[in-house]
Amino acid sequence: MNSREKLKKVINHKPIDGVVLDIGATPQTGISASTLFQLKKALGLEEKPITVHEPFQILGAVEEDVRKALGIDVVGIFSPYNAFGIKNENWKAWTMPDGTPTFMAGQFEYDVVDGETLVYPQGDRSCAPSMKLPEGGYFFDAIDRSGQFDENCLNAREDFKNDFNVYTDETAKTFADQAEYFYNNTQYGMVGNFAGMALGDAGAMPGQFLKEVSGIRRMDDWLMAHILWPDYVHEVFELQTEVALKNIEIYKQAVGDKIQVITVSPTDFGTQNREMISPDVFREMYKPYYKKVNDWIHKNTSWKVFFHTCGSIVNLLDDLFECGVDVLNPVQCSATGMEPHMLKEKYGDKFVFWGGGVDTQHTLPFGTPQQVAQEVEERLKIFSKDGGFVFSTIHNIVGKTPIENLVAMIETIKNYKR
Repeated sequence: MNSREKLKKVINHKPIDGVVLDIGATPQTGISASTLFQLKKALGLEEKPITVHEPFQILGAVEEDVRKALGIDVVGIFSPYNAFGIKNENWKAWTMPDGTPTFMAGQFEYDVVDGETLVYPQGDRSCAPSMKLPEGGYFFDAIDRSGQFDENCLNAREDFKNDFNVYTDETAKTFADQAEYFYNNTQYGMVGNFAGMALGDAGAMPGQFLKEVSGIRRMDDWLMAHILWPDYVHEVFELQTEVALKNIEIYKQAVGDKIQVITVSPTDFGTQNREMISPDVFREMYKPYYKKVNDWIHKNTSWKVFFHTCGSIVNLLDDLFECGVDVLNPVQCSATGMEPHMLKEKYGDKFVFWGGGVDTQHTLPFGTPQQVAQEVEERLKIFSKDGGFVFSTIHNIVGKTPIENLVAMIETIKNYKR
């Protein structure tokens, strides 16, 4: 079987020989540009600046030479616009704080002040900076620009009118062209990176891609709004869902059934120890909107619905299944209650586990190669049984990850494939 055929089997809970591997197909299964540069050196591949296709997390684009060297099975279909509100084109040189040479989108405009890199939304220097990279950092952080809001004059549709937009013909063509190329010229499985239902997502709420923002934007205020101003939250979600339904139909027209999986939500609902919100709040304020979009996908496409949510989400798993989630990522086994054997035994027939392959908080960055190999082998044996597993690390491979540990992970996967 080729990679696409293997992916089709595992997402339908059918066993295969070996394992499907994803590194770089989504913004949650990627690799830091810094680590990617070092990995390519270790593999003896061509040394050249890394293209940063997702600048928020400074993720490097995984290209064909790396896919071949590592035995990657899945590729992603990406938006032409990135988290800074600019188009990924007209690449220009930019050096990361650790010295890694990269290419950033041509409209990337920034200043370095007291060691911090400040980024201007949509490349517009007349606006206040919306993102910052701490000195020596590997991720950008959103800058709070929301200011004060009047709780007596809240207007969610006005505040968020520029956050959610219907795809243009140009954007739809970009999706179509990518899907057409990979479908006709490769045998990779494909993930469509839609993520239009990022309800209350901490990465998007600050509106770092907008020139100006208004309304409730700080994450602490937003979480309190669920209790203090629930109608406001519902209005935001109603607007977002309306646009998402229009966009998912455009996405379907653009890529058809060339893709196998669609990312629908990247919103994190868990902390290290428990859910961020109560299951009751999730059921009342999130679940109906998710179900509406997921139902449309299941009714009108052959795609599997992919949800990313970090942390301990044990008490939300049944609700996620009921609202139509097929694929769960990143499977944070280090969080309370997210024990691999339990997940596979209790939910292995309900979810495809896309992740969980190795801990990126502890083992991969701080363990020994032997510890990495042991954990990877253990997770492969647990999650691969009877299908329903795509190997990926628990969230992105971060900067400063020891290359010998990454090599140990890859070699263990290759041995398992053999």
